[in-house]
Amino acid sequence: MKKAFRLSLVFALILALIVIGMFYTGNFAATGPLVLVFFIVLAVGFRLNPLTKGFSFGMVIFAMVALGMYYPSLFIEYQGFHLSVLIIPLIQVIMFGMGTSMSIKDFIGVARMPKGVVIGVVAQFSIMPVVGYMLVYYSHLPSEIAAGIILLGCAPGGMASNVMAYLAKANLALSITLTAVSTLLSPFLTPLLMKILAGELIEINVLKMMGDIIKMVIIPIGAGLLVNKFLDGRAPWLHQMMPKICMVVIGIVIVLITATGRDSLLEVGLLLILLALIHNTCGFTLGFWFARLVGMKERDCRTVALEVGMQNGGMALGLAKEMGRVATLGLAGIIFSSLHNVTGSILASYWHNRAPKDNIYP
Repeated sequence: MKKAFRLSLVFALILALIVIGMFYTGNFAATGPLVLVFFIVLAVGFRLNPLTKGFSFGMVIFAMVALGMYYPSLFIEYQGFHLSVLIIPLIQVIMFGMGTSMSIKDFIGVARMPKGVVIGVVAQFSIMPVVGYMLVYYSHLPSEIAAGIILLGCAPGGMASNVMAYLAKANLALSITLTAVSTLLSPFLTPLLMKILAGELIEINVLKMMGDIIKMVIIPIGAGLLVNKFLDGRAPWLHQMMPKICMVVIGIVIVLITATGRDSLLEVGLLLILLALIHNTCGFTLGFWFARLVGMKERDCRTVALEVGMQNGGMALGLAKEMGRVATLGLAGIIFSSLHNVTGSILASYWHNRAPKDNIYP
């Protein structure tokens, strides 16, 4: 296994050097297959090593972005059918999968951990929206692309944060509860925050956005909860298959949106990557220290940090589609969500080897 892991890294390095050489000689268009193979090799190689296993899905997402960038015509239209129509139903599938992994107990957890939930929700809907607004203010991006950054910041936490919380030896129960509660509050808080912070950049219809979130997020999650309750452990295959199905669907959504917004990504892609790293790092750092300063245990601080730093990119992408601006408003969701999986894995791996302290910070 170790030998296969090393061989995959060597092969990926060789591919990277070839791609760099082709870039240098001006053969950009011909690098597509090599870039795709590069990310796939890394995804497979990382999967073989327990220390890097968490990075595997991030590499797959990067491969999907590359696929949409190099071959956009394949994912825009097929025999007169605009493939972007599939984005909303696919996101609803993801949200349904999210619901099947939850239960009513996740919401009851509020009563068991009220302090942690309140602190986590306050951090979630204050830190990321404000940081997103500040990044937009100083970056001078086109208005719709800038609004996309704020939109992602105003989204609730995503399910990926629960996986990272488990790997980071954080409070998994609190993480799941925070995801559930922030998602439940998103139809009210996300449109309101968007109106306040992004109303000058694009037109925000608060009531329509509320309806879109309910239709795209709350109803599918509710259906997933009911299915989970009804089956009550009688269909273990569902819990085994849904995460895999959701991963495939996420990849398809990323490809479709990347292909649609390819031209805009070529213009601002590097800047968006930089802003994504800043936004994500601020989410992890400020989330942790906010929880620490109000007296939470380190285990819970890690939970809040991961929950704040990792947003529900799927919801942001779906809202961008509903607003008819997926090629611009949705770009931040593509870049930021891809990087969140990688940086979240790095942070979780770092904490995994360092047991949290039990003392409460002043």
